[in-house]
Amino acid sequence: MFQIAQLNLWEMLQFLWLIPFLLSMLGFFLSLWIVIPAPTYSLLPLGVGAPEVSPWLIGINGSVLLMTIVIHNYGFSTLSLIASLVGLILSLLPLSQLPKTNNQFAAEMSNSLGSGYLQRIPPDLHSKMRPQPLIIPDVFWGISHREVRIEREITFASPDQVPLKLNLYRPKKTGKYPGLMILYGGAWRAGSPNNYEKFSCYMAGQGYSVIAIDYRHAPQYKFPAQLEDVEAAWQYIQDRGDKWGIDLERMGVIGRSAGGHLATLAAYKDDGIPFRAVVNYYAPTDLIAGYHDPPFPNPIRTHTILHKFLGGTPEELPALYQQASLNSYIKPTLPPSLLIYGSRDHIVQAKFGRQFYNQLREVNNLAVLLEIPWAEHAFDAVFSGIGNQLALYYTERFIASVLYS
Repeated sequence: MFQIAQLNLWEMLQFLWLIPFLLSMLGFFLSLWIVIPAPTYSLLPLGVGAPEVSPWLIGINGSVLLMTIVIHNYGFSTLSLIASLVGLILSLLPLSQLPKTNNQFAAEMSNSLGSGYLQRIPPDLHSKMRPQPLIIPDVFWGISHREVRIEREITFASPDQVPLKLNLYRPKKTGKYPGLMILYGGAWRAGSPNNYEKFSCYMAGQGYSVIAIDYRHAPQYKFPAQLEDVEAAWQYIQDRGDKWGIDLERMGVIGRSAGGHLATLAAYKDDGIPFRAVVNYYAPTDLIAGYHDPPFPNPIRTHTILHKFLGGTPEELPALYQQASLNSYIKPTLPPSLLIYGSRDHIVQAKFGRQFYNQLREVNNLAVLLEIPWAEHAFDAVFSGIGNQLALYYTERFIASVLYS
C-alpha cells in the first residue's frame, strides 16, 4: 500500500510541469488579443476584453514566468519561459499607456470646459465621484454603486403594435434629480434597455434619474423609425417628469455605438430634443464614408449592417444616408458633446470620431474628444476594465460640469 501511494505521488510530481506550461500558453494566447484585431464577430469578445482585463493577464503571465524560473528542469520549460515573458510584455502595454493618456484627457477636459470646470460641480456630487482614473482593485472586485430604485419594462409607446419599454433608475432618496436618457448599441438591430445596467445603476447612485429606452430594430424597421422612437420616449418622459422627480431643465443623453448615433442625432437635428449634454461612445458619424471605407478586419461586415439599417447602398439612397449621418447636422450652438473612441476600434474607426470632433470645433461648438489607445469597440462592456474606468472618470465629470453650469 505504501509503495502504491509513493508511485501515485511520483507520477503526480512528474506531471506538475504541465501546469506552468498550460498556463503560459493560456496567458500568451489571451495577451495576443491586446495587439491582434479580431477577424470575425465570434472572436470579437477576445479583442474587446483582453486589453480591459490586462491586470489579470499580468498576474497570470507574471506568476507563470516566476514558476518557470523556479521549476526550470521540466519538459517545454524554454517554451513556457518565452510564452510567459512575451505574454507579460503584451499585457503590460495598456497600463504603460495609461499615464500619458490620462494626462492628455485631463488637458483636453480643461482646454474645452475651462480650467475651473470642476468648481461648477456641487461639492456633494463631486465627493461621490471616482477618486482616480484607475483603481486596480476594482478591476478584480468590480465597481460598486450605491443602492438605487429600479422600475423595469415601462411601456412608453407601441408603434405598429410593437411595445417599446424603458427602465427607470433613480437614487434611493426621493427628490428631483437631473436626468440622463440612455440608448444602447447593437448595430440598430439588437439590444434592450437592460444593456449596460451597471452603468445605469452607477449613475443613478451618483444622483441622476436614468432612463434607459428601447427602440425598434432593423432590418424589419428601417431608419428613421428608431429616431421616431427616441422622440416618443422623450415625450413620454416630459409628461411624467414631475412624477418621476426628473429635472427636465437638466437633461443629458448618452449612447453607445448605434445608440450614440441616435442620441447625437436626436440632440443635433434642427427640431431636436433640448438635451444640455451629449455623450457619444464610439458612434458612427458619416455613414457614407463608413460604407465606402470599412475597417480591416471587418468583423461585423459594416456594409451589410448599413444596408439593413437604411435599406440600400449610398448610391441607391444618397439622401437617406445624408439624413442619417451626424455630420449633416453640424452647426453652431449645438449642446456640449463628449466623444469617446478607441484607437483600436474595428467596428467604428476612431478617425471618424476625430473628423467629427474637428468639424464641431470648426464652428465653435464645445466638444471634448477622448481617444483610448488600447481600446476596441464596446470596451466599456467590461465595466470594471481599465478603459471603462478611465472613461467613467471623465464622463461623470463632464456630465456634472455641463448640467450644473
